[in-house]
Amino acid sequence: MEDAEGRNGITPAAEVPSGLDSAYSGDIQSETTSLSSSIAAHRFENGRRYHTYKGAADTQYWAPNDDDQNDQLDIAHHIFNLIMDGNLSLAPIDKEKPHQVLDLGTGTGIWAIDFADENPQANVIGVDLSPTQPHWVPSNCCFQVDDITENWTFAEDSMDFIHIRALYGSIKDWPALYEKCMRHLKPGGWLEQVEYSADWISDDDSIPVGHIFHKASDWYNGAGDKMGQTFRIWELAKDYIDQAGFVNTVERRFKMPLGPWPADKKMKEIGRWHLLEAYQGIEGWTLALYTRILGWSVEEVQRFLAEVRAGFEDRSIHAYTRGSIVYGQKPLHSTASSL
Repeated sequence: MEDAEGRNGITPAAEVPSGLDSAYSGDIQSETTSLSSSIAAHRFENGRRYHTYKGAADTQYWAPNDDDQNDQLDIAHHIFNLIMDGNLSLAPIDKEKPHQVLDLGTGTGIWAIDFADENPQANVIGVDLSPTQPHWVPSNCCFQVDDITENWTFAEDSMDFIHIRALYGSIKDWPALYEKCMRHLKPGGWLEQVEYSADWISDDDSIPVGHIFHKASDWYNGAGDKMGQTFRIWELAKDYIDQAGFVNTVERRFKMPLGPWPADKKMKEIGRWHLLEAYQGIEGWTLALYTRILGWSVEEVQRFLAEVRAGFEDRSIHAYTRGSIVYGQKPLHSTASSL
């Protein structure tokens, strides 16, 4: 990280490395929104910072983009690394060949940066509504501010691997997004999605009837349903991806304990980190969602959060979150023109 020339394998994130050009359509300069002051602008609401992409104050992504929430995203990245035994993906992509990789909803960019570091032959592009990624990144990685539900600036049949993670409650039309993925993947390319649920449950009835965790599950999922942006994508993704025409699809479901209550060493470690993630993320997951969508007052939200945090501290509760990893392949003889 010595200078702006990108020495030591790093380059300013706002610059597009020349090796990435083939993934973009010819008129990208006119279509792609630059990292201008308008995009870098934010909106503050109830003490938290939110994106204002294209001037919108309450578009589909309701979570803050401030440092507190970005820390939660980075903690989640570590949890997924633990769940996946240190792997950044499970799809059987060919890592020996140069390939174009697209990370949708990249957040802090931590997955894209790690993937670029581990795969120097790959060109990695992260896309998000907020320009919250670090300025200095590997030379084979760049970021673009855009709305992934709108028209993409990338050429069709250009991507080898598309990665999606933790976009629960933020997409209105999942089939349309999967169709975009299908069109922009190369024949034989892979899509992988990692999601988790917006609830905590238990297998041993340690969450009492009427507990705040049960109520929270209903409220989070209800808010998603009211927006038309499901929080249940973790259990719907496999069917949607199959219906989009992907083949060789695989689903792996997992549990994320809330706290270090499991006896298993790996699950205990995941539980420690998920508890930390929950403490870090709970306000951001809730504040805008409950005030904007459910019509709560800030005071009502704060009372709810206090009750949820008390639940976090109750060691008699053996709660966990469910999730899934789904990957599928674009058919080898399929192209965008044939879809």
